[in-house]
Amino acid sequence: MPRPKLLWLLPLCLAALGSAGEALAQRVCLPLPRLLSTMPMGGQVGTEVEITIATEYVNEPQGLYFSHPGITSAPKLDAEGKPVANRYTVAIKPDVPPGIYEARIMSQLGISSSRVFSVDQLPELTQSSPNTTLETALELPVGSICNSQMTDRQMDHYRFQARKGQRCLIHCASRTIDSKLDAVLVLADSKGRDLVAERRGGVIDYTFPEDDSYVIKVHELTFKGGAGYFYRLSLRELQPDEPRPLFPSTRDVATFSWPPVGLDAAAAMTEAEPNQIAAEAQTISLPCDLSGSFATAADVDMFQFRATKGDVWWIEVASARLGRPTNPSLLVQQIKVEGGTETAVDVVEMTDIASPVKPSSNGYAYDGPAFDGGSPDILGKLEIKEDGLYRLQMTDLFGGTRVDPANVYRMVIRKAQPDFALAAWGLHMELRNGDRNALTKPIALRGGGTIALEVVAFRRDGFDGPIELTLEGLPDGVTAQGLRLGPGSNRGIMLVTAHQDAPQGLTFASFQGHAEIAGEKVSRPCQMAAPAWPIADSWGEIPHPRLEAEVPVSVGGFEVAPITIAPSQPVFEVTGTETLTIPLVHQLRGEFSGSVLQLSTLGHGFQGNPRFDVTLTDEKSQAVIDLAKFKPAPGDHVIAFYGSAVVKHRYAADQPPQDTAEIILTQPITIRVQPAESK
Repeated sequence: MPRPKLLWLLPLCLAALGSAGEALAQRVCLPLPRLLSTMPMGGQVGTEVEITIATEYVNEPQGLYFSHPGITSAPKLDAEGKPVANRYTVAIKPDVPPGIYEARIMSQLGISSSRVFSVDQLPELTQSSPNTTLETALELPVGSICNSQMTDRQMDHYRFQARKGQRCLIHCASRTIDSKLDAVLVLADSKGRDLVAERRGGVIDYTFPEDDSYVIKVHELTFKGGAGYFYRLSLRELQPDEPRPLFPSTRDVATFSWPPVGLDAAAAMTEAEPNQIAAEAQTISLPCDLSGSFATAADVDMFQFRATKGDVWWIEVASARLGRPTNPSLLVQQIKVEGGTETAVDVVEMTDIASPVKPSSNGYAYDGPAFDGGSPDILGKLEIKEDGLYRLQMTDLFGGTRVDPANVYRMVIRKAQPDFALAAWGLHMELRNGDRNALTKPIALRGGGTIALEVVAFRRDGFDGPIELTLEGLPDGVTAQGLRLGPGSNRGIMLVTAHQDAPQGLTFASFQGHAEIAGEKVSRPCQMAAPAWPIADSWGEIPHPRLEAEVPVSVGGFEVAPITIAPSQPVFEVTGTETLTIPLVHQLRGEFSGSVLQLSTLGHGFQGNPRFDVTLTDEKSQAVIDLAKFKPAPGDHVIAFYGSAVVKHRYAADQPPQDTAEIILTQPITIRVQPAESK
């Protein structure tokens, strides 16, 4: 595939970029392909649906890929048999389970970010004409789904017929399917007079008092609209005693730590009400696996058990990680009785699970990643100092006024079962004025380029051993090298490199972490995370990161990286006490704004190596590491150097070059440390 003559713009991470105003004028991150939306956003099992897509940085698209093999696509053809731009026919096989899947598009720059594609059993329609008034309300039959996009500063209207005594569930899927829409649902009578309003959950469960025509109104909480504010409105009938269905949803990043390996799908026992006061505390025995619910306002669930001095138990609670808007809090007390008087002595209180690595200080971006691997759920250790009776009290800190039996939790009390879970995302960029970007970063490689994935570990029940990282099943010309998580460390790096002449390719890779636990080698999957929507300035819009279903790795085969910095040799053998000089070779392909690149060191145990400058216009440079300072243990240690630069990049021939800042990485370097006597 011929490569056009383009000017380039480089990755940037730690170098000074000038004033805040100058940084905001720059593009952060070289263009990456992104799938922004599909319309409709789903389809009925066993049917074909025609969809229209919206993209960013996608030239010469080469087909849609779905995360289920039973969902396939073909370009929509015009009367002359030529593909119609951005339109596809999607076929959903009858055996595809209802749920949410991911769609991506392949292009000259590689594979795109993903967008949710929903599959349901109900017939579907797509809103195609304005329905922003009561008079233009769209007919929505009971037992159907409508795909729509919100109009700015407007309210959508839908009309349907209901019978006296009929129970219907109205559900608006938005944030759970990658939309920016914070939906407000209103059920009104035939004249548009409001009966019920729902501003938080997007669900109205209503039994109709009489035969009549009714109206559903939908609007965004702050009346925003436009691209990105799409939704799927479903209207289904339920039997009077039928439980509400659980609607599929994308998974928050925090859920990567749940469930523990080997946990049964269903809990062994269930919370028994009433148990809100000490006299009604439910008796349990340890170990315990229990499901419960914060069903009533200010619900308090109490459990009591006997324990033996010297026992150590780990308590883990999942509720927020089950997709519920809850914040569990737990208190364990020892119950002592003297002279007929009961005394409760606090033993331990447990609240949130801290993030494995420091996220952004403002919760969005700026000085750290917009990804928070922590959770409002609970994981903590209970040490028994005395034989006796103990009482556990569980509450929801957010549940003071809410009545919702769907706010469930799962509580597991167990002996230590050391383990770990992993998640990864594109390395965060650190700018002088703070990084306001929360951008989707698909693994779409340019020839000669190296990208870094930041990997975080959730360590369970005291596990603190090293974790090795692997990424396997890669396209031709692509290699990957994991920078391990050292003992007790929660952060590692995966480097992915494309050879300069790597052909266009796409694979779905296996990303795993490997460790030894209690003398046994174990492997755990690493899940990728990304913002649901690319946000250029997260001070004005809050990112919503989520987990992704797959790990696609691609090479575009169209553009090459603006610079390649590689060691003169891949492996350096040392004693571990000497000063190591690493020659670096530059291959420059682009024009930079500025000639100096400041590099820092990645790799467990070497992060304290001083930053150093290299001249971008030179063909060679060198890095120096005082190994006596770090005292690396014998064995292989993989490191890399990274920094930032600004380069001129022209995305299209008819556009002027634009300053772009992006992280620049060297290719991985192995330091092989041997005992001094064997050198």
